[in-house]
Amino acid sequence: MKIKLTERTIVITLIVLTPFLLTLLATWQWRPAAFFLVIILLLAGAGFIYEFVTKKKLSNKSYRSAVGVALAAVLILIWMNVAVGGILGDNPANMMYFGVLLVGCTGAILARLEPRAMSQALFATAFAMAIVPVIAMIIGTPAFTNGLVAVFGLHAFFAMLFIGSALLFRRAAR
Repeated sequence: MKIKLTERTIVITLIVLTPFLLTLLATWQWRPAAFFLVIILLLAGAGFIYEFVTKKKLSNKSYRSAVGVALAAVLILIWMNVAVGGILGDNPANMMYFGVLLVGCTGAILARLEPRAMSQALFATAFAMAIVPVIAMIIGTPAFTNGLVAVFGLHAFFAMLFIGSALLFRRAAR
């Protein structure tokens, strides 16, 4: 089986790998399994999903961009929680992020990858991401030692990625 690397696949892989490489340069204290997980997620999972999903809408740049932004947000979120140690620190409250991903996956399945419905699914995912720190504060998670602004800012960053993807899907629907 011959693997065909297109320029698009290489660019997407480099964009997705950038946070991993920056963290790799910053610290070498990861467990070996974390490196393996990131490589599998980034190289195999993201490339396969992107190609599979966008094959349906190859001519629509907005659709392809929306899928790319959503996948990047999901992969960085998974990577931060599994390899880096969790956004909310070493705490079981990090399981709430799997709920965020479940909202997104369920929405994509129900949307059947149609752009207008995918837009709604990603707005719901952004909302789920935005309420995670609120729930963490209510249940008393000790993860706010880095500062309230840092925790809410990071969640806002992810929510904005999902909103950006939703807006791109909405544009693709036109």
